Amino acid sequence: MNSAARIEAFLEMMSAERGAAENTLSSYRRDLEDASAGIGGGLAAATSADIRAYLDDIAARGFAATSQARKLSAIRQFFKFLYAEGLRGDDPTGTLGSPRKGRPLPKTMSEADTGRLLDRAAQEAMDPSLHDGDSLAALRLHALVEVLYATGLRVSELVGLPVTVAQRDDRFFMVRGKGNKERMVPLSAKARTAMRTWLAARAAVPALADSPFLFPAAADSGYLSRQVFARELKGLAARAGIAAAKISPHVLRHAFASHLLQNGADLRAVQQLLGHADISTTQIYTHVLEERLVRLVNDHHPLAD
Repeated sequence: MNSAARIEAFLEMMSAERGAAENTLSSYRRDLEDASAGIGGGLAAATSADIRAYLDDIAARGFAATSQARKLSAIRQFFKFLYAEGLRGDDPTGTLGSPRKGRPLPKTMSEADTGRLLDRAAQEAMDPSLHDGDSLAALRLHALVEVLYATGLRVSELVGLPVTVAQRDDRFFMVRGKGNKERMVPLSAKARTAMRTWLAARAAVPALADSPFLFPAAADSGYLSRQVFARELKGLAARAGIAAAKISPHVLRHAFASHLLQNGADLRAVQQLLGHADISTTQIYTHVLEERLVRLVNDHHPLAD
């Protein structure tokens, strides 16, 4: 029985015994036929070295790690079938490791888009045509986005900020993050101004004035929920001409970190500002550092074009 016949037998088993869907069977067929065509002598007779060489080849051809892993999974199941049916006395995939999946880069925003978002929030906060409820919501949203971009806080840390943060008007404040650890966070002048303006508006509303939270709400927690803020942020983005799908509170946190690094900040300092316990977590931003180093060499090396 040649490789093509054994692939057909495997697919028949997957359909009859495991009820595999037509799309799944088509995917297996493509992956196994591609592997068989890429291995001299066909897939069914392949050795571990043959399969490893095939995997190296598809990696060199630019297949993503996820695609490589899917192909290897199909090959593994094929050889398990051959072994179980007595068609092979060994499984050549047993010693093969799975391709490592690269950690996806965090979604972020350009400095230009971030600027447009903040400008829109400031514009709406100062809009005299808004009624009381809408004006209050605009002032709150302006304070939220200014503080988030200025500090890189986690959204849970942001919405639960105590009101004392705004009352002190300091350039720094302490925030209690993951693991109950405290860290010091700087505040920009624009963020402090937006917070002060929101604080004044908040103080004029009796239902909000006595809350211990900077962004109070009628929720069990006593403060604005993450979901409400995320929804309002997407609405703001759409009004600023930015695709709502591109933005979330977490994207603004990533923008804070990426923009700091692009403008010369040290990775260790960004780790402390983000509240990452381990530098390896912050290293998702090393692509930003790499781009900066390339730019530095291209701009300043005497032999650069």
